[in-house]
Amino acid sequence: MNPGDTALRLVTELQRPAPPTLAQGTITGMDDRKIRDGWELKLFGYINMTREIYGAMCQRKRGVIVNIIGNAGHRPSAGYIAGAIANAGLMAMTTALGAESPEHGVRVLGVNPVGTATERAEVRLRERAQKELKDPERWRELVKGNPFGRMTTSEEIANMVVFLASERASYMSGQVVIVDGGSSYKK
Repeated sequence: MNPGDTALRLVTELQRPAPPTLAQGTITGMDDRKIRDGWELKLFGYINMTREIYGAMCQRKRGVIVNIIGNAGHRPSAGYIAGAIANAGLMAMTTALGAESPEHGVRVLGVNPVGTATERAEVRLRERAQKELKDPERWRELVKGNPFGRMTTSEEIANMVVFLASERASYMSGQVVIVDGGSSYKK
C-alpha cells in the first residue's frame, strides 16, 4: 500500500460515524460532563497519542506528526464552543511543538479541514434537511453555497496530509494548514 492510500484510509477511518464526539452546543446549553467527555475523546486523545509518539520520534531524531484538527479552532462558533476550544488547544499544541521539534529532527504540523464529505456529515446534513427543507433527500442543497459548490473530500484531506508528511514539505513545521476552499477569508 502506498503512503497516499494509507493516509486516505486513516483520514476516512477518523471521520467515520464514531462513538461520542464533541457535542454541538453553546456554553450555557451544555453541562460539564458533556463538554469534558468530548474533550477527553478529542483533546486529550490527541495529547496522549502525541506524548507517546513525539518522545519516540525525538529519540530517533526523525519523524513527522500531522494532526487533523478541524476548522472550528480557526473559525470558532458559539454553537460549537466545546469543539472550538478543543481545536484551538490542538492548534496551539501543534504550533508550539512544531517550533521546538526541528531541534530533534522532527516536524509537527496540522490540517484544519472544513466540513468533509463523510458518512457522518451526510447523516447530519440529512437531519438538517429534514428540519429545514422537510425532506432529508434534499441535503445536497445545503452545501451548494460552499466553495466549489460542495464539501471537501477525504481524498483531498489525505492528499494534504501526504504532502505535509513528505520530503516536499521538509522545511515546514509548526504550521496548521487550512483546507476550506478559501471560505475562511471570503467576505
